[in-house]
Amino acid sequence: MTDRDAQCRAFLNGTRWQSWPGAPLAGDASARRYVRLTGPAGERAILMDADPALGEQVAPFVRIAEWLLAQGLSAPRILHHAMADGFLLLDDLGPDTIAVAAASGSEDDLYDAAVDVLIALDAAPPPDGLTRMVPQVGADMVAIVAETYHPGDPGPLVAATHDALLRLAPQADRIALRDYHAENLIWRPERAGLDRVGLLDFQDAFIAPRGYDLASLLRDIRRPVAEAQVTRQTARFAAATQTDPVALSAQLAALGAQRNLRILGVFARLVQRGKSRYAAYLPVVWDTLLRDLAHPDLRDLREVVMTTLPPPQDRR
Repeated sequence: MTDRDAQCRAFLNGTRWQSWPGAPLAGDASARRYVRLTGPAGERAILMDADPALGEQVAPFVRIAEWLLAQGLSAPRILHHAMADGFLLLDDLGPDTIAVAAASGSEDDLYDAAVDVLIALDAAPPPDGLTRMVPQVGADMVAIVAETYHPGDPGPLVAATHDALLRLAPQADRIALRDYHAENLIWRPERAGLDRVGLLDFQDAFIAPRGYDLASLLRDIRRPVAEAQVTRQTARFAAATQTDPVALSAQLAALGAQRNLRILGVFARLVQRGKSRYAAYLPVVWDTLLRDLAHPDLRDLREVVMTTLPPPQDRR
């Protein structure tokens, strides 16, 4: 037993969950670890292990979870915690993600429900104290691609991204959960309304331009979304938020390009750190990036990308 395992056992000791058997869940790109605990009558809870020694912390997760619950949305309730040690015990929102459910269900129903949550978030006054992704912050976030994916001078890429965001997505005034995609959304068909979608992986939430999470959902590199669905959901979001659909389309393209430039760099860094499975995603990220860069309002950014970054198969 490792020291961390002993800490975990101590965290559960004396609680109703201490003897529940656990099954590890698939992790994400972070150092966090998740275990599903199952009780004698089939009750379930999720143990989050976010080791502070590995740079993880749970306070941001707790803060955003409580805020989401206060908005009437379905985030996990905190059942038990040891904040300083990086342990949380959470409600289990359900076993199936929207990505799993889409294999056998109606995509329209699934994505309608996911976008309904984004419409509700768009109307909610965001919490205080979160970082704002103003154009310069968003531009600086893509510098990693010139550090890990294709080493070189990040200046031209950062400048072109800044220009695109300044023109097309200048105002950071909506909360964005940041990793809003089909594998992070729990499908709960037995529930009603917004409660049908359980929310996960929102500890990095910040304030961003309208549509940041919609771009994350519709430009999903793990589960590509059909263009017909992209068109349907963009129109629904534009109508519900009273946004000009032409301007929204350009804004989503700019935000999608910014996100996927950063993801290229982040995934390349994960590969360098030994998480080789992320190499398979690089061509998908590249193709998704090019689809956004095809928007006529992003021609300048596209030119910089095409002259400074090679496609994954041509990387040194």
